[in-house]
Amino acid sequence: MIVRLRREYGQFITSGAQLVLLAVGLKLDSRGGWLACLGLMALVSLFAWLSALRRRRAIADTPTSRVASAAQGYVELRGRGRPLDGTPLVSHLTGLPCLWYRYRVERRSGDHKWQTVDSGESRASFLLDDGSGCCVVDVEEAELLTRHKETWTRDGYRNTEWKLLIGDPVYALGEFATLGAGGIELDVRRDTGELLAEWKKDPTRLLKRFDLDGDGSIDLQEWALARRAARREVEKQHRAIRAAADIHLMRRPASGQLYLLSNFDPDLLARRYLGWSLFHLTVFFAALAALPGIWHGYF
Repeated sequence: MIVRLRREYGQFITSGAQLVLLAVGLKLDSRGGWLACLGLMALVSLFAWLSALRRRRAIADTPTSRVASAAQGYVELRGRGRPLDGTPLVSHLTGLPCLWYRYRVERRSGDHKWQTVDSGESRASFLLDDGSGCCVVDVEEAELLTRHKETWTRDGYRNTEWKLLIGDPVYALGEFATLGAGGIELDVRRDTGELLAEWKKDPTRLLKRFDLDGDGSIDLQEWALARRAARREVEKQHRAIRAAADIHLMRRPASGQLYLLSNFDPDLLARRYLGWSLFHLTVFFAALAALPGIWHGYF
């Protein structure tokens, strides 16, 4: 399961493209160059405006539902986040308990630029609790916006980590489905492999837990022990899932509608996307307005 992290950085990327095109136009300083750059700016701005407007409308127009009474389909939920099985996820770089994390490690290159040498993000689901019930939140292919971001530099490396923390107010906009526990397909072997892959991301903790002879490596016997421990944890999770009468699930809509998870207030997100949409619409009309003047040689 690959989690795609789409953030509001998309708005900065499109704005960056507009600035690059403007810089290229200034450098070329020719009618043909300006016409091409302004035309591309208008296209980029139109696409960015539609994208921001779509997100703003999805957030503003979808009423908040309660987990216990939510209709099946596209809904908005608000609650508090907590671990799925009571055991918190541990972030990769800072080692803090959390619901979800993403990290990036960059190394300074010879030309004073930063080059990414390692990156990744968690794939585990978590719970959203709104007081009326709990909903399992699947992070696969969600757009994740979080206010928890840390960046620090050490020994020539720049580390950045984003997190959703336990107890955060969680806003979820996506497809809500209630599944009967008996109809859920659970694969012990696959889930055991995924859990072991998560453990491997933190070799220090893995060694501390399973390096019984203290030689600084995991031998075949110790790895077999780790596999048995992972299988026991997975089987425990599966038993808890099957014991539940019904499971409420928030997931990516099959229709392609926006799937958004965030610890920001949704009203703030709606205002922010409105601001981006107005900005990109202004750039679009400014680029169009400048085209006739460039064509007739007025500038």
